[in-house]
Amino acid sequence: MAYFLAASRGLPQGVANFYGTQFALGLALWLAASLTFVAVHTALWAKRPGWGKLLRYALAAFLMSVPPFGIVGWAHPITAAGMMFPGGGWGGFAATAILMLVMATKHWPIAAMIISGLAVWSGATWMKSDVPNGWIGLDTNFGNAAADTAGYARQVETIRLVNTLGTGGASVVVLPESAAGLWTPTVENLWREAFEGSNLTIIAGAAIVDREGYDNVMLTVTADRADILYRERMPVPVSMWQPWRAWMGEAGGARAHLFANPIALFRNHRVAPLICYEQLLVWPILQSMLYSPDVIVATGNGWWTSGTSIAEIQRANTQAWARLFDVRLVMAFNR
Repeated sequence: MAYFLAASRGLPQGVANFYGTQFALGLALWLAASLTFVAVHTALWAKRPGWGKLLRYALAAFLMSVPPFGIVGWAHPITAAGMMFPGGGWGGFAATAILMLVMATKHWPIAAMIISGLAVWSGATWMKSDVPNGWIGLDTNFGNAAADTAGYARQVETIRLVNTLGTGGASVVVLPESAAGLWTPTVENLWREAFEGSNLTIIAGAAIVDREGYDNVMLTVTADRADILYRERMPVPVSMWQPWRAWMGEAGGARAHLFANPIALFRNHRVAPLICYEQLLVWPILQSMLYSPDVIVATGNGWWTSGTSIAEIQRANTQAWARLFDVRLVMAFNR
């Protein structure tokens, strides 16, 4: 409980920022998510040492990696695989899992010493993942995009920033989640006309709305066309993903495409897309890695994380997975 509460300590302030409410709602969600994490481990707890205890811990770790429990499975210890075995791929992932399991046996001091040694070594030799040649991730500081990101002034300013990078030699510019706002035919025409005569390709976050709700997506935009590159598999629960609306016969909320489109083909690249909350979880990135991508595109809209460590944890998680599988990485965040 202490581990999970510490790892997710930014949630109360983040929720208060997002909803503009008192701290109490953030505390309630913080505790509820933590109790889910702890309840799974408690239900599988075994006091007596041996294979039974080891297997129970393995099951708890697995359940917190995949839906439904894995939906709040952020701060999962397996993420440390990228720190301990950079470039190790699935072998490094397996080695980390084995060390985690040994920690649940009487031989835990040996595993603890190995983990500590690997942590020191990694801290001394750590290198960030490469960015594909000609690709640029554009961080923005537009703040709360929920109210005015689709406004004309904001669209024009975003396009201006992209054009500046294009004249500097970039061929692909990655923009943060929600950078293109609510995607409509009018907005599409504005963006396409802005890049007429240019070979620049933009990967931008947007929302596509219909009668039942909306999809949080990544789009590819050129002077000739705009296409959906990716539909988010796991939007943020409560604030975006609200499945109870459908159960009550109501519309609204973001759709969760839990296991859909784990990989996208773009300019001869196999892209593993991750939008915001997905960077805190385990199954989205591992599902994508099964398809051997050569670049991870990670975007986020973190205006609501001001004063917290949430955005930095997202970045650290994504960097760890990229280093584990030795995959190039492009990130773009809005603050």
